[in-house]
Amino acid sequence: MAQQSLPERPDRSARLGRPVGATAAGKTACGVVLLLPDGVPTGTRRPTSRSAAAMWSLAHGLAKAGRPEGLTAHVVRYRYRGWNGPAADPAQDAEWAVEEVVRRYGDVPICLVGRGMGARAALRAGGHPAVGSVLALAPWLPSQEAKLNPDPVKHLIGRRVLVVHGTNDAHTHPELSYRLVERAKKINSSVCRFEVHTDGHRLHQHRTEVYALAADFALGSLFDQDYARPLADALAAPPPLGLRMPLAAGFGASLRR
Repeated sequence: MAQQSLPERPDRSARLGRPVGATAAGKTACGVVLLLPDGVPTGTRRPTSRSAAAMWSLAHGLAKAGRPEGLTAHVVRYRYRGWNGPAADPAQDAEWAVEEVVRRYGDVPICLVGRGMGARAALRAGGHPAVGSVLALAPWLPSQEAKLNPDPVKHLIGRRVLVVHGTNDAHTHPELSYRLVERAKKINSSVCRFEVHTDGHRLHQHRTEVYALAADFALGSLFDQDYARPLADALAAPPPLGLRMPLAAGFGASLRR
């Protein structure tokens, strides 16, 4: 009996998503944040609008914080909703999105910000020459792959990398992101990781603090501003201190640069 072939995947294109911030207001983009939504392990259907919508509040928050500097944010729309094994489709879409930013805006600093599966895509695409910084929120790292075939980190040399993970994440174990940044820190001193105690995969419980940390990292990385003291300390601290930095309650309420 002949083996039945799998159906071909639909021919689709990724989309950059409408701009929020400087260019939406008719101003020049001086720095760009690309936000990469979460997804599912496998799936070749279009992502739901809900996955992108979950990043809009962060996109608006970052654009508002970076308004004086000319920050523009885009929420990337993937071709497919799944990671899809070796294809790593969201990582490919993230690389395409970086190229599209360069085509549209020229030589501007770019920060990749991803959540869950999008965080893994951001880390994978972080080696693009136009990317200077990567923020990974609760990165989805399958335990079997992390053990047998861990994600590469050498391409992150020269980038500023921040990972944020809830200690009660039941979707992807926080120790997996610790192991990844531990490897990255050995070859790149500009890597740190914050732990959000008692929070889960979506980081809802301490969203205000997480968003404030995200804004401080993105603006500091894109526009060479001084980081807030906790973030600067985390980047400077040796392992494991700088990789298990607790995110304090109230972070962002009275930042002093």
